[in-house]
This record gives sequence, structure tokens and C-alpha cells, in this order.
Amino acid sequence: MLKRFILSVFVFSAHFAIAKPALQPDRWQQKVKYEMDVTMDVEKNIYQGTQKLYYTNNSPDTLTRAFYHLYFNAFQPNSMMDVRSRTIADPDRRVLDRIQKLAPNEIGYLKVKSLTMNGKKVKYEEVETILEVDLVEPILPGQTVVFDMVFEGQVPLQVRRAGRDNAEGIRYSMSQWYPKMSAYDWRGWHANPYVGREFYGNFGDFDVKITIDKTYILGGTGYLQNANQIGYGYESDGVTVPEPKGKNLTWHFFAPNVHDFMWAADPKYTHEKVKMENGPMVHFLYVKSEKTEENWAKLKGYTVDAIRYMSDRFGKYPYEQFSVVQGGDGGMEYPMSTLITGHRNLASLVGVTVHELIHSWYYGVLGFNESSEPWLDEGFTTWGTDVVMDAVFKKSTGFVLDGNYKSYFRLAKGGYEEPLTTHGDHYNLNAAYGPGTYSKGAVFVEQLSYVIGRENFDKGMKRLWNEWQFKHPNGNDVMRVMEKVSGLELDWYYDYFIASTKTIDYGIKGVEPVGKETKITFERKGQMPMPLDVVVTYTDGTKETIYLPLVIQRGDKPEEAGMPKRSQVSKWAWTNPTHEVQLSKPIESVLSVEIDPSLRMADVNRENNKFEVLSIEGKK
Repeated sequence: MLKRFILSVFVFSAHFAIAKPALQPDRWQQKVKYEMDVTMDVEKNIYQGTQKLYYTNNSPDTLTRAFYHLYFNAFQPNSMMDVRSRTIADPDRRVLDRIQKLAPNEIGYLKVKSLTMNGKKVKYEEVETILEVDLVEPILPGQTVVFDMVFEGQVPLQVRRAGRDNAEGIRYSMSQWYPKMSAYDWRGWHANPYVGREFYGNFGDFDVKITIDKTYILGGTGYLQNANQIGYGYESDGVTVPEPKGKNLTWHFFAPNVHDFMWAADPKYTHEKVKMENGPMVHFLYVKSEKTEENWAKLKGYTVDAIRYMSDRFGKYPYEQFSVVQGGDGGMEYPMSTLITGHRNLASLVGVTVHELIHSWYYGVLGFNESSEPWLDEGFTTWGTDVVMDAVFKKSTGFVLDGNYKSYFRLAKGGYEEPLTTHGDHYNLNAAYGPGTYSKGAVFVEQLSYVIGRENFDKGMKRLWNEWQFKHPNGNDVMRVMEKVSGLELDWYYDYFIASTKTIDYGIKGVEPVGKETKITFERKGQMPMPLDVVVTYTDGTKETIYLPLVIQRGDKPEEAGMPKRSQVSKWAWTNPTHEVQLSKPIESVLSVEIDPSLRMADVNRENNKFEVLSIEGKK
């Protein structure tokens, strides 16, 4: 455990400039800059806001329409989210029919009262959670325009992620709270209605002022700009701040180069922080009680350890702040922050915090599209959670990813699996979405290290980070990075494991003598081809590795540390259901033959992966 210390002063560090690497010539993205000023009425749970949005069209396209997300409109009876939850065969237990039962003062809404572009009124229509905007003038390639908006919102009784008065009594979990411009990329607009899954947005800067009852403590995304004015009882630079005049207090935050903005507020929050050496200031906001005090005190050190491990292994965390905030309905990632429920045992509390923290790398900085490619964000994050938890919390005695492999195997054998190319909102069952995007996604990542070799994989993970920060890479971009570091062709791996539900099942059909040598016959019983690492163990205790790469991968992975020395390479054409390999030693000297003892290949039936050889004398 690393040295830790706690500071009780609630001062966010000043914002800093984040290096913005140049995009590849063929990869553009839109740029946004939000200036928002909102006032919250804590008695009515209604807020009034203004928004100025500077929108830069970096695409080669001329835009004649625009779309905003109005997420809070999902929390109304008969919304798409409500209907979907009441009609899907296995609804999320957190939602069920709760939206249908919300009273008028418990529903959520976002209403746009006025909207102009460059000072001219535009026509718009509210279609549930999407605002459809017809522009009075097109936005030309390279042009920056200014949208000015007046809006009003009502905070829903907490149902899913956002809202007020959650199960642990937190007043406000303010995520998805503002009108947010939809993403426009090489695939066009992403004006997806809010049905239940996750998010995708434009990178940009957020300058946000929140006026609220002065008894409330706030935290979340962004650096606090006016620590010297936030209220009685707080200190900044050794100066005690006098009690503010009036009922309300304005908190001013700035968040550079993020694609969303979350904040939470409660008058009962305890605020503590830890300044990492060569790392961010880590803030913790929670309601101290018998259910939280002991475990949240321990959480600080584990969070610092996890940030340091991720920064060292996968890429340095680029912001100067990360905030762990009690709120929401479970755990949910946001830029520079997370909302988590806090009444947990230590393992659960650390686990959910580490998971949401790791999202900061994949959802937050790389910017994977959580909506159309949820497996990419959740898969990498779930894989990282297992790896980081093993490093900083509890060492595993066996295969670190074993739980996620087993979860995927159950899904693959259950008959309801869907391709991971399915949009998050369009899975037929939650039971297919969860094990698919999280567990199969994590298997994809770990199995990739098997396909290209651990050394190449580690290089690829760092190259992915260095080349694709703040650029929204997609699945193909990830595969191209791994192809470049490995020299292998990997389109087949994506096509089979992500774009289909075909499974891997290899077996050893037989081991038999051929004169003074030994012939091993392998068979592919599943529909997905894979390269094979085969370890032969001899009666004298020695071992060797036989490598069977696929012809279509167009090369070999290097020998891996920890594996027996490679003795031969035999390429296997995927069209052939069987493949033979001949050993130069007699069968009497062979003890066993095993496919993939590392367990990284997701073979759905490992019972036929090992062949125990009986000698003539009947001895193993």
C-alpha cells in the first residue's frame, strides 16, 4: 500500500492545458465549447439555465440540421425508456415500472425555451429525448457557429443513474442534466434516443456556473474556479472564507477537453482529498455514517494505487483531478469523476471505484462510443478491472480473467447470445447485453494477448493510448494498432469474435505411434478458427511448445515468456477441419499433449483440450 494522506480543505486545483494530439488526416471530429449558467431551486427541484455553445464543424460536410439530447425527458411515463423497461423480458431491476409510477413533481424533463444560431431564431421540435433543429443557415465545413439557448429542467426522482434523493439519500446526482449536442462523425449524426444504455459525445471545454442553496457541497467534473468564494467554513490558500450573503452560492467549474459534465450536490457531504505525487488530486465526496466511514477511509489508498498502476502500465492520466462521489444507482463513469453508491463492503466499494476509474482511460480519454460499440468500452474496462484489482487489492491464485471467461461460456451455451456489433439499446435481452459487452468484451482483450503474444499486446495497449487520445477510436482502429505492432493480419479475429456468435472449440482427436515417431491429430469442432499453442510434456519432465498459427493471420507471434521453448511451427488453413503434427520422439516418451495451458483461448469445451498418453506398460 502506498503512503496516503488526507486533506480536508475543499479546493480544486486550477485547470491546466491538455496536449491535444493532431488527428490523422482522414479522421476529423467536431469541436464544442459550452458556457452554462444554471440556478437550482432545491425546494421545487427545478433549475433554470442558459447555454452558449460554440460549435465547430470540422467535418467535410455541410450541415443543415442539428440534434440535442434531452436525457431527462426519458423519466416520464410512457417514454421509450419506460415502455422498453416494461416490455423487455428481463428488465433492469433498478427501473422495472418505476418511471410509470412517477408523479408530476417526480418526473424529469428538459424544456428548451428559446434557441438561436448566430443570433437568428431556429425552428426546433422536441421529440422526447431528442431536440430536432432545422438550421436557418447551413454550417459549412470549417465554420464555427454560436447557439444560444434558454432551458428549464426538473430533476427526476432517481431511477436510473441521474436524479434526486437516491436510495442512499443523496440529494442530487446531476448527470445527463443539460441539453447536449449530439455527436456527428464519419457515420453521420448519432441522435439516439435515451432508452437505457450509455453515451457518446463531442470533446470540448465546459465552463459551468451552478447557483444553489449555500448549504450544499458540490463535486464532480471540472476544476473549481472560485474556491475563495464558496462559503463559510472552507479555506483556500490559508484564508478563511466568510459566510456568503444571501441564500444561494454560485460554484464555478471549468473542464477542458472532456465530452460530458456531471455534478453532484448534498448538504451532508464530507469532502476529503489526497494529492498524488506526480499524479492528480483525488477528491472523495460522501455522507459519513456507520455504513461508509471505515470503508471510504480505506478506499482512498486503493484509488490512488489504481490510478498509479493504470498510469504506469497503460498511459498517464491526463487531468489534474479525479473525483469519487457518492450518488447514482450503482456505479457510472463520467469525465474526471464517477458516481457510485457508497453503502458497500470494502471489496465491492473498491471494485466499483476501480471499474469506473478505468473507464476514465477508455470512455473518458480515448472516447470509445459506448452506445454503438459498448463492448469496446466495457470490455477494455472490465478486463482492466480484473488486472488492476489483482494488482492493488487481492492477488489471484489462478487465472485472473477466469470469472469473465466463465460468464462468456454461459452466454455462448445459453442460446441467446447476439453479435457484439449490436447497438447497446437494441439487444433483445439484458441477459445478452451484460455478459456480452462486459465479459465477452473482456475475453476479447485477454484473448488478443494470446493471438499476438503478450509482449506485442502490451506494446499495442500503450500505442493505442499514445495515438488515439481524445480521438474516438472505433473497433477497427484498435485492430489496426494491434496489427501494426504485431505484423499480423487480424480482421478475421474481429469478424468472428465481435461480429458473429461463432464459438471456439478445438480438441485432440488422437495421439498415435508412426514408427519411432508420434502423430498428433487436432480437430476444429467449433466454427471459429484460432491459432493454437500446444504444450507436449514428456515422461522425463521436459516440455516443448508446438505453435499452429492460422494461414490467414499471415505470420507468427513471437515466443512468449513462461512458455516452454518452441520446437516447431505448423500453419493451419481454417478450411481444414483437422490438422496433423508429427513428433520426432516415440509415443512411449510422451506423457501428455495440451492445447493452450494458459487458458487465454476461449474454448467453450476444454474437456478435449488435453490428451493423457498411456504407455505400452499401462503407465501414465
